[in-house]
Amino acid sequence: MSKSEEMRAQYRREDLGKGVRGKYLDRFQESSNVVVLDEDVAKAFPNSQAVNEALRGLLQLAHRTDV
Repeated sequence: MSKSEEMRAQYRREDLGKGVRGKYLDRFQESSNVVVLDEDVAKAFPNSQAVNEALRGLLQLAHRTDV
């Protein structure tokens, strides 16, 4: 652990209380916009720009055929 990662002398671990793993997970998942692509889809769309362009094209097509 580097010097910058160490706790300062005035802080003691026991003063911080017991940590709770996953305490905010539900709230995070509700507000997160992260989407995990299946491996085969990720290979076809290597980055977020490619995914966004494909989805925008699909939206345009859907709007045209929705008339």
